[in-house]
Amino acid sequence: MVGVVAAGTAAGALVVDALLPETARQHMRNPRWPAHAKFHNAQYIVMSALLGGVGLRLLSSPHGDPDHNRVIATAIVSVPHVGMFGAAAFPGTALSDDEFSDSPANTVMGVEVNLLSASICLAVLGASLALGRRRRS
Repeated sequence: MVGVVAAGTAAGALVVDALLPETARQHMRNPRWPAHAKFHNAQYIVMSALLGGVGLRLLSSPHGDPDHNRVIATAIVSVPHVGMFGAAAFPGTALSDDEFSDSPANTVMGVEVNLLSASICLAVLGASLALGRRRRS
């Protein structure tokens, strides 16, 4: 379960923010975004790829205790998803730009897609922790 979220974390931001046309036009391919905003988006893309990659490496490592590695990987992979909620709490931030408020790519069944995807990832990671704890008991 953690591996699936780690792989999605490693590739997801790049795909959504830079490659997928419908959502990339709101981020890295948005001509109205200033270079500094694109810099921070690129920073998030790289950070997510690194954190997902470190999580995958921990999960596949032949070294150390596999349960401990899974717990550490879970914590590392959760960072960009927890960060979505933290970022949304800062004054002056928005989950999407006004010009794209009507885009169907921004909501799923009326729920904002950034927070929905972060919530799903965190729920899967939490379930992995709970199942791992139950298995050890």
